[in-house]
Parts: sequence; C-alpha cells; structure tokens
Amino acid sequence: MTVAARILPTGIPPLRREALEAPDSGIVEVFEHGFGRPGLIPLWAGEGDLPTPGFITDTAARSLAAGETFYTLQRGIPELRTAISAYMSRLYGKPLPPERFFVTIGGMHAIQIAMRIASGPEDEVIVPTPAWPNFLGALTVSGARAVLLPMQLEKGRWHLDLDRLAAAITPRTRVIVVNSPSNPTGWTATGAELHAVLELARRHDLWIVADEIYGRFVYGGDARAPSFHDFAGGEERVLYAQTFSKNWAMTGWRVGWLEAPAALGGMIENLVQYSTSGVATFVQRAAVTALEQGETFIARQIEIAKRGREIVLESARRTNRIELAPPEGAFYAFFRVLGVADVRKAALALVEEANVGVAPGTAFGPGGEGYFRLCYARKSEDVAEAMGRIEHWLAARS
Repeated sequence: MTVAARILPTGIPPLRREALEAPDSGIVEVFEHGFGRPGLIPLWAGEGDLPTPGFITDTAARSLAAGETFYTLQRGIPELRTAISAYMSRLYGKPLPPERFFVTIGGMHAIQIAMRIASGPEDEVIVPTPAWPNFLGALTVSGARAVLLPMQLEKGRWHLDLDRLAAAITPRTRVIVVNSPSNPTGWTATGAELHAVLELARRHDLWIVADEIYGRFVYGGDARAPSFHDFAGGEERVLYAQTFSKNWAMTGWRVGWLEAPAALGGMIENLVQYSTSGVATFVQRAAVTALEQGETFIARQIEIAKRGREIVLESARRTNRIELAPPEGAFYAFFRVLGVADVRKAALALVEEANVGVAPGTAFGPGGEGYFRLCYARKSEDVAEAMGRIEHWLAARS
C-alpha cells in the first residue's frame, strides 16, 4: 500500500497512478536526517561549496533594479538564446543556431519536457543504471515505464553493454536516456560508444534524451567530454538537457535549457507555458553574463573538482576497504566499502557517527546496491577532512 493510500481519508476520489508511483528520493532521506547538524560536511548533493560569483549576481540585481519583473517570452529572452547558441557553437565546433535552444527552470525541467515530448503512458524508456533518480521520477510522472539497464563494472571502468541495450528494445520502446559524464558513477562515454547508441536509435526510430550537463568536468586532458553533437545532425531525434547549476555554481537559481530540433519550437513553447510560464527575466540576464564572462570561473571549478578527486582516490587506496573505479568525468565518487552491505543504514550512521553526509547507492537504481555516492566538488580541506572522518569510522568498525 502506498503512503497516500494509508493517510488519505475514505471518500477521496482515486488518485492518478503517475502521482502515486512517483518514487521517493533516497538522497533526500539522508539530507533531511543530517540537515542543520553542526560541523557536518555535506557531500550528499550534486553541488559545490562556492556561491554564485558576484559578476553574475550583480547582473541580476541590476535587472531587478531596472524593473524587469514582468512576464517574459516562453522560449527565453532572445539575448539568452543567442548567448547559449554562441557558447554551444564554440564548445562543439559547429553552428548551433538560437532556434534550437529553449530556456527552462533548470535541468530537471528540461528533462521533464524532453520526456513529455518523446514518451507517454505505457511507452518504455531505457535508462542505464546506476542513474540519477530524477530520470526515473520524470518518466514515471509522465506515465511511461522505465526499463532499467544495469551497467557493468569491468577492469576498473563502468561499461554500457551495447548488446544488452539492443536486446532491451521492444515495440514499446520510445527513448534511450544517456547521461555522460554520468551521475553517479563518473562513467564518460567514448565517441565510439555514443556513435553506436545513435546508430541503434536511428535503426529503431527512437529518441535519445542526452544529459550532458557535466561535459566540462573531465579528467583525461580533453577540454570536454564526447557528445552526441559530434555525430548527430541538427534535426535528428536527440533532446539535450543542460543547466547553469554546475559550471557556474547556480544550483539555487533554477535555470537551464533544452536543446531540440527547431521544428519542435511551438510544442516546447506550449509545454513551458503550461508548466512554468517561463524563467524570470532577471535570472535570464544573469545567465547571459555567466555564459559571456564565466570561463575563468569554470576553470576554477574544474581545478577544485580535480583536486577533490585526487584526495578521494588517495584516501581509498589508504583504507584498502574502499573499492572505487576512478571517475572519468562529473564530480562524484561512486564507491563500495568492503564489509558494508546495508548502505542506507550506513549512510545514516555516517551522519550520526562521522558527521559526513553521503548518498546511499540504492538511491540510484539497480547496480547501486552496496555503493555510496560522494560529491567532491568542494574545497580540498573539506574533502580531506571528510575522507579522514570516513577512514576513522571504517577503522572503528574493522
């Protein structure tokens, strides 16, 4: 029986299955358990510890002072769509016109719109796991059914089995979700892997929902991760979710964008209208400044993540109990602790006994059992202190 079914009084009309089945978040459970605890180092959420820089916030303040507080265009103001176009064209080395970009209330809103475009009741959506739990939530509330495809950990690297992916496709399949670099594992698809997925989608007339939000956070020496942009044409069935949250430390601003074939513009405009009615103008002004002036700040963020990654890997080697595939991208360590089976219980215990917040791997679907996720996009002193506390906690339990 669902929670809603237990607490609602009799006589209440039946509720929609899509709402009842919206999954709880295992991340939120630990977050709420430790929220406000003095001295706790919070590594459970996907954000760093730097506030939004002043050159971005100042732009928003000027916009507010100028009275830009009215309704705005559903697709986004022209200045922001043009700035996104210039940024993406530069990053991917190909012309990507403003008509392809639609401003959203963060990356989650972009993903929700993408799911509503490409799938619906009783459709199947293939999601490689472990995966960010919001993918499952977005497609569940749209009425679609998730087909969870566990990835494999082989020779120190997470691996998407393309044969198993092909075998998971049925007549009901409409979408393949690809998150690369991945939250939570750090898996970063090679160009060959992305091209193979694209060819598979082409053969079966499927959509791809591509979450490439962490594309700037890579550790192999490249400026960015491989992308479907490297292979897909402009009018192909690929929907890209993006956000300002990670690169520019704007998690609380709730602004991102959906990239889609320009022909879908009217449909996307309607979906924005009937969900949020658009993003506040002063937020969009700040986003323009982030894109046009933020490269130095992004470089700083990447260096922080690189150092945090090194600290976590060094600590894992010292313990001889932490198993961790070195993340190729994003800014998460997805690790197993030898001798710890109930990761939900252990994550709560880490809050109480070590004053460190991490997310249990069970929050990320099949393949996450026995794992924890830790965000290392923080100043090195905090990451080192957190890992030291984890080491002492493990030693006390050995």
